Amino acid sequence: MATPFHSPESPTIQNLESAFAGESMAHIKYRYFAKLCREMGDEETAKAFEATADQEVMHAFGHLDLLYPKAKMSPARALQFAIEGETYEYTEMYPSFRHAAVEEGNDAAVREIDEQIEESKEHAEQFKSVLEKAAKRFAALAKVEERHANHYQQVLDRISA
Repeated sequence: MATPFHSPESPTIQNLESAFAGESMAHIKYRYFAKLCREMGDEETAKAFEATADQEVMHAFGHLDLLYPKAKMSPARALQFAIEGETYEYTEMYPSFRHAAVEEGNDAAVREIDEQIEESKEHAEQFKSVLEKAAKRFAALAKVEERHANHYQQVLDRISA
């Protein structure tokens, strides 16, 4: 998934995206391993996995800083990226995974994927709702700012006259 800030053909960007994916997966995997170790009574190993998972998050954030530079981001842009990602998940990614699971007769995977499809739809709708509310707040704020500007202009006109 190329960012809109960089050429998708750039080997560096492709590498950063791959590195981000790897660090993200390592973070979740190590959290899972920590959970399993803790359930098995091995607190020391669980803590080691959690400490490493925290470092993996920081590595992933470093990659994101380059892929989605703060100077080019806004809450609305972040929401739009999230909507696009969640929509891709429930319209393309998970349906193709579901098809493969059905073909293989893996009913547990089909059930998991069906849940993920529904949750991705919910997430996309939640992000859309936040984006719409933000747009309404911005529109209202713009009207208030316009009234202020008009008021200041009237005062300036009166002073200048």
